[in-house]
Parts: sequence; C-alpha cells; structure tokens
Amino acid sequence: MVGIILASHGEFAKGILQSGTMIIGEQEQVEAVTLMPNEGPNDIREKLQQAAESFDTDEVLFLVDLWGGTPFNQASALFEGHEDTWAIVSGLNLPMLLEALGARFSTDSAHEIARSIVQSAKDAILTKPEDLAPKAEVNPADAQVEPTGALPEGTVVGDGRIDIGLARIDSRLLHGQVATSWSKDVKPTRIIVVSDNVANDELRKNLITQAAPPGIKANVIPIQKMIDVWHDTRFGKTRALLLFENPQDLLEVIKGGVGINEINLGSMAHSEGKSMITNALSVNQKDIETFKELRDLGATFDVRKVPSDSRADLWKLLKKTKYMD
Repeated sequence: MVGIILASHGEFAKGILQSGTMIIGEQEQVEAVTLMPNEGPNDIREKLQQAAESFDTDEVLFLVDLWGGTPFNQASALFEGHEDTWAIVSGLNLPMLLEALGARFSTDSAHEIARSIVQSAKDAILTKPEDLAPKAEVNPADAQVEPTGALPEGTVVGDGRIDIGLARIDSRLLHGQVATSWSKDVKPTRIIVVSDNVANDELRKNLITQAAPPGIKANVIPIQKMIDVWHDTRFGKTRALLLFENPQDLLEVIKGGVGINEINLGSMAHSEGKSMITNALSVNQKDIETFKELRDLGATFDVRKVPSDSRADLWKLLKKTKYMD
C-alpha cells in the first residue's frame, strides 16, 4: 500500500487527517507532519524523513499545503534518488486526500495516485451562488451518457433497465462517506434518495441535491416513483446508487418489483427502544422483522460503512439483541 505523508505549516496536516478519518475510517501508513512556529527547515525535513522510513513500502506520496513553502521545499530536498517511487502534490484539500486514500486500494503506485487526484481536487472547488465560478469549457467527448430532454414513453434506451450499482440503508442519506468512498467505488451517474418523507420536505430535498459530488446528479424521489423508474425503459443508461433511510422503505420498493439482490447496511441511527449492534447500526423489533422479510424475498446483506471495511454478518450481529430468538 502506498504511504501518504501530509505536510503543512502549523496543525493543518493533523486536522485534515482527522477529517479524512471521520469520513473514510482509520487508515494505515498515513502520517501528518507539521512545521510549527518555533521550528525550522531542518526540523520538518527530519520529520519527513522519519515518516517515509516508517512505511513498509518504497512508494510514498507527499501531499503538501503550499507549492514553494518550507514543507514542499524540504520534501523536494529528500526527493532526489526516489523519482521513480515518490510523488509530491501541493494544494492539499480534503477531496484530494479522500481521493488519494481511496485510490490506494486500486493501485500500488504513488505516481498513479498523484495523476488521479489533481482533477478531483479541482472539481471539488465549487461556489454558491454558482455563477461566481468561472465557466468551464465543455468537451463534447465528456457528454453525459444518459439521455437529456424528454423522451417519449416507451422509448428503449440502452438495455431498457436502470443499473443499480448499490442499494444502501443509511439514516444520514447523502453524506461524506457516500459522496466520496461509495461514489468512487460504484461510479454512478445518479445518486437517488428514495423516501416519501424526504421527497415532501423541500429543505432536506434541496440540501441533498446540492451535496452531490462533482459530475454526479442527485435526485430525491418517493417510493412509487422508484418503482416506476425500474419499469421505465428510458433509464437504460443510468447507473444508480440508491439511498434509503430505513429498511421498511426498501422493502416497499422490492415488493414493487425493483430488482435489488444485495443491501448495504451503512448506518441506522440510535433512538429510544433500539439496540446497538455496531457503532453505526441500531435496530428494533420492527427492523429485524423487516430484515427477515427481505431475506425471504431473496435479498442478502452487506454490513459495511465504507468499501474498505470487511463485510460483517448481519445475523450474527443481530444475536446481540434482545429481539432475536
């Protein structure tokens, strides 16, 4: 696994690592190195050297705060002789860090990760109001594969059926772990929140649609609309990441004929009367009965907060509760 060193003036490197850990989970072979006001170039150079030597790999990626600053300059001074296995990228921001952490699961090359994270860091720079941002030039080759504009009912696009890359139960719906880790893993063209409650709440609906990661559309639709979409041949080139607040809504969708075979359990908030089965999942008797009904309909369960987590067995976890006989 590629080692990552975050380097900054002051505590920024430690703070952004803490933020990344909150979103994507604890990480191995990542070090935060800081240059404090009472320290000089030699101090941070020694810290950088020690961090690099602590890794069990020759592949090291330096993410630094500022091009030409002391952390960058001292990393560059150590760079000679490691050109084939080390890489340095400046302008460290949180999307860049999350992209780098996720990329380590698909490549063992620091150079490859460095190439991949720069565009993600740029794409995450957005403004509100939107017209404050400079207009980007659109490359025709990057046009959406989904159809645009209204198509006549009965039109068959692609294979005529929406592709569900992930169906996830998460009481927080669209948040950092979904917008970064799962979106990178699933590569959806749309994130769809399926909920009657949220679809009727304009504030929550607007917040969710605005939280979509760059290049991915987000929609909030009621349960019946999701069933209609499944049977609508115009969505044949749509790859979707579906989000549900609770298992009961997902059960209604499956009963409506939507072909969901595996369910990812990410987060179910704790409330009075619920039992904790993991640090992110709380259930009551109603939830367990719904899980059993989903199982009887052929669904399997994948208990993971982020793609890098190991899969846990739902039924073993449920044995911890007072509701399972």
